[in-house]
Amino acid sequence: MGDSVKTAVQLRRAVLVATVLFGLFGLLAYRLVELQLVRHPELAEEARRNREREFLRQPRRGDILDARGVLLATSVPVRTVCADPVLVGDRQAVVARLLSPLLGISELELQQKLLPRVRWDAETGRAVTNRYVVLARKVPVETWQQIRKAMATLAPPPDSTLPKAEKNFLSQLSRYAVFVEPWEDQLRVYPNQKLAAHVLGYTGLQEVTVDGVKLLETRGADGLERTLDAQLAGVRGWRVTEVDGGRREVVRLRDQDVEPRDGWNVVVTLDAVIQNILESALAEAMEQHRPRNITGIVLRPQTGAILAMACLPSFDPNRPGDAPEEARRNVILTDHMEPGSTFKIVVVAGALNDGVVRLEDVFDCEQGRFAYGGRILHDHHPYDRLTVEEIITKSSNIGAAKIGMRLGEPRLYEYIRAFGFGARTGLPLLGEMPGYVPPVNRWYKISIAQIPMGHGVAVTRMQMAMAMAALANGGVLMRPMLVERLEDRRGRVVAAYEPQVVRRVVSEEAARAMVRALKTVPTPQGTAPAAAVPGYAVAGKTGTAQKAEGTRGYVPGKYISSFIGFLPADRPEVLIAITLDEPQRGYYGGQVAGPVFRKVAERVMQYLGVPPDDSETESGSVARAASEGAGSRPGSERRLRSTHGGRES
Repeated sequence: MGDSVKTAVQLRRAVLVATVLFGLFGLLAYRLVELQLVRHPELAEEARRNREREFLRQPRRGDILDARGVLLATSVPVRTVCADPVLVGDRQAVVARLLSPLLGISELELQQKLLPRVRWDAETGRAVTNRYVVLARKVPVETWQQIRKAMATLAPPPDSTLPKAEKNFLSQLSRYAVFVEPWEDQLRVYPNQKLAAHVLGYTGLQEVTVDGVKLLETRGADGLERTLDAQLAGVRGWRVTEVDGGRREVVRLRDQDVEPRDGWNVVVTLDAVIQNILESALAEAMEQHRPRNITGIVLRPQTGAILAMACLPSFDPNRPGDAPEEARRNVILTDHMEPGSTFKIVVVAGALNDGVVRLEDVFDCEQGRFAYGGRILHDHHPYDRLTVEEIITKSSNIGAAKIGMRLGEPRLYEYIRAFGFGARTGLPLLGEMPGYVPPVNRWYKISIAQIPMGHGVAVTRMQMAMAMAALANGGVLMRPMLVERLEDRRGRVVAAYEPQVVRRVVSEEAARAMVRALKTVPTPQGTAPAAAVPGYAVAGKTGTAQKAEGTRGYVPGKYISSFIGFLPADRPEVLIAITLDEPQRGYYGGQVAGPVFRKVAERVMQYLGVPPDDSETESGSVARAASEGAGSRPGSERRLRSTHGGRES
């Protein structure tokens, strides 16, 4: 009886176990059928989505080149270097020691990045260790190759006697622990460091959202990089591909690949050699005179093409954050100033053009002291009677004021605006100020005397240079030109830009008369003998303006000193404008800006191969300029005669 009961129990157990096992196998079979047949397409698609990535392909940013093809700004391929903390394991210190000198990051910082971070995944309900951390962005491809070689040194040698698990760990560490993102990035590089920094500008990283994905893209932040960002940036492409567990692309599974359209190359009017000549001369003057800032412009008067433009202090666009904001500002465009005596060209040119004066007309300069409008006007020397030409030669404030009175307020205002003051020049750079010219109905009685000598108006250095260029160009004002053309990567021209005429300001006869007067300035009799250039006749004008600060009025000892000139005077090739803000050793424009002009002009004439004026020596040029200043030119000045004749005023 006992055996039969035992047998029955065992049988029931066997049946129960068999039933359970059969049920389990049935469930497994059902699940297998469901996964392999019923849900296979769905699961395969989900797995593909988990592996598939759509990467935006960034276009290569266009280059910036000078007019002769010298590379001023370019982009080099870089990568984003990442790491898998799980594969790094406990070797953070070893990996950090290898990568620190290559990435320029401290070992301690790298070790902190390489530590695994455990977080709780609410969806899966389990702890997850991060498998991805960015170590450095914008890493040159050459540096990445060095990193790969350095990591390869961690691999076990083929004849290693290490345990299999240790060998596998080291092999994974050396090959996969440090990797790069599947897409290439780019780094903006300025191979000439500070050269033309204020024109070129610089780039920065900007966060953008594309199809819900946040990206860091290179964008222009200042200068041409910013104003021409759309042309330089290009058009994005994209790539649909699959990645493995380490986020590395499986190239054979690449699905779609749409090429980006690279940005256009920008060819500017700058000449890198002339730019270097200018910046070198400015740097020497900066050292000698210790101004708050010093600027220079070199341009072609006939076209308005800017050959060089520089401000000191400057900055390196490769590292713009290292420089203070003051050094990054293009004061040629952003800062207003009272121009001082360089502004006398406006009133004299206007008066000559209207025929209310001629170069031989004589004005009483009151022995350097003239009461008008409740104010006392002064000259730097007690001049008695000066011709209009001599008023330019000697830079007489009183003489310029009296010419302004003869011209009259409405016409003076019209000429000021016609020369471009009170409006932006249109240079394709951000931050340009329009200046300020008060309308006639807001002038004081003294304004007609002060404005002709460059007080009571606010101008930019670019406006002043373009006004002088109009006289060098026969009376025609040009728009300054900085961009010559756009090209694609193959050098095919996409867009070309031509010089633009703004307006005729004065007649050719009036412009020639002004050139004749301006040629007397860089002579022993003028205010800028130090600006004379051996072998070439120079036409130019000095400016020495006392600075005004807020409600304090004019501040003793603070000046803006300038010289603007062009040469050869009768067949101008270039105009050069030099301005120093608060020079510390000397302050007259002819003394501090004149020598800088001469230094730049000499080297530029030599570089451009401009032949001298009939092989003149310096003394011959000065002597001829002085002799021409003593009388009028037949045929031109007669047409400018006014009813005032040659009487004194």
